[in-house]
Amino acid sequence: MPSFTPHAADDVAIATIRTLAVDVVGKANSGHPGAPMGMAPVAHVLFSRFLNANPKNSKWFNRDRFVLSNGCALQYVLLHLLGYKLSLDDLKAFRQLDSKTPGHPEAGHTDGIEVTTGPLGQGFANGVGLAIAQAHLGAVYNKDGFDLINNYTYVFTGDGCLMEGVASEAASLGGHLQLGNLIVVNISIDGDTAVAFTENVEQRFLAYGWQVLHVDNGDSDLAGIAGAIAEARKEKTKPTIIRLRTTIGFGSKQQGTHGVHGAPLKADDIEALKTKFGFAPDQKFQVPQATYDLYSEFGKRGAALEAEWNSLLQSYAQKYPKEHAELTRRIAGELPAGWEQTLPVYKPTDAAQASRKLSEIVLTAIIPGLPDLIGGSADLTGSNLTKVKNSVDFQPPSTGLGTYAGTYIRYGVREHAMGAIANGLHAYGAIIPFVATFLNFVSYASGAVRLSALTGHQVIWVATHDSIGLGEDGPTHQPVETAIALRATPNLAFWRPADGNETSAAYLSALKSKKTPSVLSLSRQNLPNLEGSTIEKAARGGYVLHDEEKEDLTIVSTGSEVSIAVEAAAKLKEQGIKTRIVSLPCWLTFDQQDEKYRLSVLRSGAPILSLEALSTAGWAKYSHEQYGLPAWGASGPYQKVYEKFGITGSNIAAVGKKVVDFYKQKGGEVVSPLVKAINL
Repeated sequence: MPSFTPHAADDVAIATIRTLAVDVVGKANSGHPGAPMGMAPVAHVLFSRFLNANPKNSKWFNRDRFVLSNGCALQYVLLHLLGYKLSLDDLKAFRQLDSKTPGHPEAGHTDGIEVTTGPLGQGFANGVGLAIAQAHLGAVYNKDGFDLINNYTYVFTGDGCLMEGVASEAASLGGHLQLGNLIVVNISIDGDTAVAFTENVEQRFLAYGWQVLHVDNGDSDLAGIAGAIAEARKEKTKPTIIRLRTTIGFGSKQQGTHGVHGAPLKADDIEALKTKFGFAPDQKFQVPQATYDLYSEFGKRGAALEAEWNSLLQSYAQKYPKEHAELTRRIAGELPAGWEQTLPVYKPTDAAQASRKLSEIVLTAIIPGLPDLIGGSADLTGSNLTKVKNSVDFQPPSTGLGTYAGTYIRYGVREHAMGAIANGLHAYGAIIPFVATFLNFVSYASGAVRLSALTGHQVIWVATHDSIGLGEDGPTHQPVETAIALRATPNLAFWRPADGNETSAAYLSALKSKKTPSVLSLSRQNLPNLEGSTIEKAARGGYVLHDEEKEDLTIVSTGSEVSIAVEAAAKLKEQGIKTRIVSLPCWLTFDQQDEKYRLSVLRSGAPILSLEALSTAGWAKYSHEQYGLPAWGASGPYQKVYEKFGITGSNIAAVGKKVVDFYKQKGGEVVSPLVKAINL
């Protein structure tokens, strides 16, 4: 990198960023003007001198990734000035309904935004995922003379992000993995954080294995900022955090105070600020042509870099056609032709197995033909059964524990970071991440799971030990409310398969759902393979497992309780009560089917009883009566725990008979609850 020599145009550009941020927040009468005013110098230096990207093609694959973890108006201002698809009118619509500039950056909504940020710490952890993705794909596809994938990931983060546990977890793993391609700029403001944050951040990150650099005057020392970024880029075996001290709201009458953080500046303050920086005090959204001209050079540089890369990729195709075909397929987000044929298929006579074991069998079958799948577990590999035979760990080569070409990530006990890192892996492209823990501990990562669903990250959660069926570990480990919390999350597919075919169907759906995360809720105890189940039926999210004409009762269930429902139906048949069985492994997928199909599965004419060894919340949408857990589980052998809560074939048969008798005595037509739900 050539030496950095600041010039007058730099000062004008920085002042433009500051005044635009003030006007953006002021017009919206909402937002945080102080942070972008303080971060303007480092943002300008990074984008004008270092960051490689093409505004005319924001998806160029080898672009540097930029994450504004402490999301604010700064990134919108930069994207506009740099020539992305964000107009001055878009800036004027900041925080307004249906604008391209929502309150915090959202990936997929605004051109040039890599990840959705706002909840503090998430973007930091996403950055670790982006860096892992580059390291892995570079190790797999780069060849001598073909350094195809070599970008950096830059993250801007504030002290607030560093206080969040998710950032600590991610920083710890990032240091262990020696991610030299990750550069974090920590904006340490002069505002008062001493009431809650007095730790030595430098010592913490040194202990994590990071390089720590300092710029004491982030308000105006442009050469110092550039020097720190250049030094960070030279470090290849450690991620770098640059401790940049800035003044929040620099230039304002309230600079350095909390008052400039969460509210627009007052009119007189704005006028004084603009006068100080040489702008007309009575004009808004001013951008000097010199600033547009300066930033147009960024676009020219990016376009040239992409053209060079495309040429290199063409040459790569000639020498390495197999690797080229695979890489370009992955970048396009396409799965290999015919991969579904490798999914295991089961007959009722096949041995009963835990669905976590069935998941392992699926992964063993599909991973050899799906290099896109990069997986890992939160220190529960032996319980989650997610590491298939012959897979190699993703580890720094220097450790001797694996390579960056490895596809299995050892996340350690870091569920929240694991989820947020997986979001970063998917955001990078060419990777479908899967992660694993006990279902109960997906709750630890709920912030990251929520952002997966909001943003449309195809992250697959292998969530084992899914109910009271895990037994002796007791209520602390037995999820009761977790399923309904996940089912209530928009655009999140929660699968609870009942046997081998349903487990294969869950993976089929999860891998085809390019913009929907999935949680696969899997049992510890063995489950029989069911008469009537198929991959095709289960892939619709719900289906009739056992049918009867003119039934007296329908029992709808999921997972390990479906076989109990089948047992109950057999006992009811002995009493002359005809019982249909419906398996409903994924509510979201079932709800996406057409109305006619759904009403054929959960049809009117007889009462519907739901059965699940979890909370009954939410089941009223599908059933007239619900049977499940009234509160928490219990510790003991799983068969005894099921007996304690009445989830046995005999008791469910007794409950079913009571339901049938009640509705016969009540009289009148029995209408499926779905009719009401559909009409609403």
